[in-house]
Parts: sequence; C-alpha cells; structure tokens
Amino acid sequence: MEILAAISRKGAAVPELAEATLGELRPDELRVRLVACGICHTDLHAHSGFLSPLPIVLGHEGAGVVEAVGSRVDGFAEGDHVVLSGSSCGHCRNCRQGTPSYCNEAMQRCFGGKRADGTTAITAAGEPIHSHFFGQSSFATHALVSPRTAVKVAADLPLDVLAPMGCGVITGAGTVLETFALRPGQTLVVFGVGAVGMSAVMAARLAGALRIICVDTNKERLNLALELGATDIIDATAAPAPEALVKAVRALEPEGVDFVFNTTSAAPLFDAMVEMLAMRGIGGYVTAPRSEWVAPLARMLQRGITLRGVLGGDADPQRTIPLLIRYWREGRFPIDRLITRYPFEQIDEALSDFTAGRVVKPVLLMNKQMESIHG
Repeated sequence: MEILAAISRKGAAVPELAEATLGELRPDELRVRLVACGICHTDLHAHSGFLSPLPIVLGHEGAGVVEAVGSRVDGFAEGDHVVLSGSSCGHCRNCRQGTPSYCNEAMQRCFGGKRADGTTAITAAGEPIHSHFFGQSSFATHALVSPRTAVKVAADLPLDVLAPMGCGVITGAGTVLETFALRPGQTLVVFGVGAVGMSAVMAARLAGALRIICVDTNKERLNLALELGATDIIDATAAPAPEALVKAVRALEPEGVDFVFNTTSAAPLFDAMVEMLAMRGIGGYVTAPRSEWVAPLARMLQRGITLRGVLGGDADPQRTIPLLIRYWREGRFPIDRLITRYPFEQIDEALSDFTAGRVVKPVLLMNKQMESIHG
C-alpha cells in the first residue's frame, strides 16, 4: 500500500517526507495506521547513521489503530487502539522474565533496520528503505509491526498523549519504579529534565520520594519540574563544575542521596553522580559518556555504590504502560504537560525545536483528521 513516510538519508539535515510503498502484511504481523508519534533523542542519533543503517524510516513512539491482523496473530482485532514500544523475540530468558529491553535479539530487532529474517517492509521509487526501527518505524502514516511491539489501550484515550509512553516515558518512570524500586522517604537526584527526566520526577513523586532534586541548565524546564513534583532545583549554569553540583546536593542531603538518575552524556556528571550518592546508593544512566570515562572503582567499593545502565526503564511495556495510563487518568502522572504537537508535515520544525531545547516532547500528528480528543 502507498504511505507517506519520513525517510532519513545520508547527509540530509532532516528526514525527507516522501511517498513510499509498505509491503504486504505477513501472517505474524499487524498493520497499524499511525495517529501520532513522539520524537526521542534516539531518533536524532539514528538519523545521523550512528545507530542504524541508512536510508531508514525512524520513529519508535508510535500510537495508532490496527487496520489488519495477520492470520497467525491472536489477541488483536481490526480497530484496536495500540501504543507501540520496542521489539523483542518473546522467547529468550529476559523476555520470559518480563524485561524485553534486554532481549537477546533487542539490538538487531530495534536498530538493524530489518525484520528478524533480514527483509525490509518499505520501498520508495523502487529503492529498499530500512524499516522496523524498534520494530515499528512509525515516522509514517502506516507500519507493519510485531504483536509484541503493540500494547492495546482503550479507544477513548488520546493517542497523542499516550504515544511517548512507548519509550521516553516508560524509560524515566520505569527507572524509578523498577530499577530503583524507590520507596517512600527515599531521595533522588535527576540530571537532565527532558521527557525522560521529567517522567522520573513524576514517578518519584508517585512513589513517595522525600526529596527530588533536579539539575539542568534550562530554567523553564526546572520550573516545570517543580510543578511536576521536584522539591529542589539546581541551575547547572550557575554551578557548572561537578564539584559545585556535588556541594549543592550535599548541602541539601549531607549524607548523600539514595539514587541518582543521569540522562546526560557528559562524562564529568558521571563523577558527580558517584560523589552525590549515599553509602550503598544506586546510580542509573540511560546513555554512555560522550568521552572516555574511568569509573572510580575504589571509591565505589569503599561506599558500596552501584552504577546501572538502564534500557527501557527495566520495564515490561505490556504491564507498565497500562499502569502509567491509569496514573494519568487519575491526574497523578500529567505527561500531557510535556507535549507539544506538530502536524506530520512539520517534522523538520519539530526536530529543530527539539534539538534546540525549545520543547520537551514533540509529538507528530499523522493526519489533521486523526487528531485525538483532548480533555
């Protein structure tokens, strides 16, 4: 079928909107009409060719409506509303244990640009285009996806609000609720209050954190973090040195904090993370340092500190996304406060605003007639 897709090509500043052809539905797939798709920093990295082969259709925070169901697919029907998340095999130990982000095939399935059998689902003017980014490639009007990628949601829910739950939101909230298993009365520092960091703030408030300290250079985002649950903010432009940040945190929590969540890739902040943690504290990070960093293993050993890389918030989308939706319905997890909406045709503007830090979470609307009901 003919679709409209945003194609990332080598050397292009932004993805190019173009007509493309989506292949035939396979027996083990769903065809989803995309209504909305969030933009994530991983899309920015992949557009450069750093993570995935080019040309490719990116997008991995899709939400839409099932249009067709493969003959071997159970549990879905035409008309189902779905949120799309990462792809996984469903058979390996981590998939069976409910941590699909650590699937043995996760890297291939999410970043390989093809189905597990090596085929692609998209062509443009006869040219093969890599597809199945995170099992979906949802910078498009339609996608072929694995049922494991899709989480069914109620038809009365706004899909443009739910779309970011597939990656950014579940990563931030999951880190607090699953990786840290934060308990009432514990303390947390968040480095970087983009969509991932803000989701961690909201989850920490839900979990009963005694103190939530946010560190960023964007004053507007820091003020929003206060509204969403942060108890304290530190403007890193006023205290840019790691030692100054540590001193500021230790002034609030002299014995250190229970958890630090680092959403940045600045190597000095990894040092600061270690020094802010209390004895037996845990630091979680979702991206690697931009430059070489040597962990202070002796310091960590002396204080029983753990550093954990976190993918997808260590969460099972099939269980965690419905839970976060319930919190949103109850008014306790206002992720809609993070969202700025753009027509799909303005993807270049959305990417520009996102890169410049003017918006927290841009969400593309694939068709003006498909916009969700708000309120």
